[in-house]
Amino acid sequence: MAGIKSLVKDTAVYGLSSIVGRFLNWCLVPLYVYLFPSEEYGVVSYLYGFTAVALVILNYGMETGFFRFANKEKDPETVYTTSLLSVGATSLLFIALITLFLHPVAEAMLLPGDGLFIWLLGVTVAVDAFSNLPFAYLRFRKQAWRFAGIKLLNVALNIGLNLFFLLLCPVIDRHCPECIAWFYNPLGGAAFGIGWIFLANIISSVAVLFCLMPQLAGRRYRFSAPLLRQMLTYSWPLLILGVAGILSQNMGQLIIPYLFEGHESEARSMVGIYGANMKIAIVMVMFTQAFRYAYEPFIFSHAKEEGEGKSRAYCDAMKYFVVFGLFIFLGVMYFLPILKHFIAPAYWSGLRVVPVMMMAELCFGVFFNLSLWYKLTDRTQWGMYFSLFCFVLMLGLTLWLVPAIGIPDGYMGSAWAALISYFTVMAASYLVGRHYYPLPYEMKRMGLYTLLALALYLTGEYSAVLLPAWGVYPLRIILLCFYVLTVAFFEEIPFLTRRLRRLAGCR
Repeated sequence: MAGIKSLVKDTAVYGLSSIVGRFLNWCLVPLYVYLFPSEEYGVVSYLYGFTAVALVILNYGMETGFFRFANKEKDPETVYTTSLLSVGATSLLFIALITLFLHPVAEAMLLPGDGLFIWLLGVTVAVDAFSNLPFAYLRFRKQAWRFAGIKLLNVALNIGLNLFFLLLCPVIDRHCPECIAWFYNPLGGAAFGIGWIFLANIISSVAVLFCLMPQLAGRRYRFSAPLLRQMLTYSWPLLILGVAGILSQNMGQLIIPYLFEGHESEARSMVGIYGANMKIAIVMVMFTQAFRYAYEPFIFSHAKEEGEGKSRAYCDAMKYFVVFGLFIFLGVMYFLPILKHFIAPAYWSGLRVVPVMMMAELCFGVFFNLSLWYKLTDRTQWGMYFSLFCFVLMLGLTLWLVPAIGIPDGYMGSAWAALISYFTVMAASYLVGRHYYPLPYEMKRMGLYTLLALALYLTGEYSAVLLPAWGVYPLRIILLCFYVLTVAFFEEIPFLTRRLRRLAGCR
């Protein structure tokens, strides 16, 4: 239980940076969707989809490989510096390549006139890929608060620059243009549009890299080619896993523009609507990411232990992940009529994707949780197999469902493709894991909690039809509390369980 408490504490700290940070970035979405039409915001979502893929490629599984070998080898510093030198070299190579081949890359991405945007994001993703190793080192050394502080600084700087470029600069340009003319006019001023978003990104990423200098400078760099070969052997399946996984996560944004040739404007509008509503469902992604930051160090540190305590810790981690994930799902869905005001009314037609994508992300989080069996047994090729299977399945479903639904609601096909694919690969990982690394997961209890959450969700949805407006939210709050108290009772959480038993007249 001590291990679970440590995992919860670290998840909470990482969640401070992940959830608070993403929430603050999330608050930029209303600014974007009110300033830019859906077609232009669609370009932002589209490019960020490619950025996510590039980031995984440039990390090529070295982050997880670092945790594995830093806990396995006698000299973690050599593992760290070898990883840094490797990722640093490939990041520099990426910047050189995208600079040399910018025009053909822009043509291939169907954005021939937006080469500068692509270059700015390319350099940003290279810097972020290199920065991931110092962040991993902070997690390895249990410096969660420093990790959270730098992440939040990045978010604060990014938000500040967005507000400065998009809101303040146009005002200054009208009243005192000479103050900002040196940088504002050469880029086109207000006409630079979404380009200011990408410029804010690159500046904040470079600033974060400077904040990580204590993890980069003042140490003896040692490079071990044999160690790197071992790490790459371990990590290359994770690269395939990561690329296939991130392509799956961004399938809609990446594929839709290619499916409606001759209707580019409508396709980008669909991507914009889909991407804006995904920002509401991203609450589940925040939770999964915060959990992941704490979970990888947790599983590798417990791998050295013996006995049932290790298995119990892994199973409890899975159970509580599902419990909290379902709570987040209910909370977001119950208050979606309020949360929808974070995006412009022109984007509300896409709100239907939110429950589908939230359940899809929950299934993906469970799949990640199950990944411990192939990471601990060094069978990382299974992660590659699962991700490739998920990618192929989702690609096929997307190519079928999106055109079948058509304009303007084709993005719903992408959402359903994600849910079906994540659920399938989650089930497959569980079944295969039972053979290689069997763990006594409390499947019945987790299944009952899931059914309870779905029943409460449907009850809350029908409350909007059956009750007057003033009674809907009180009922939904009661239903949310009922979920919490039910879990507390069955999990025998001491404080709440005592109160419940007193209310029930038990002793």
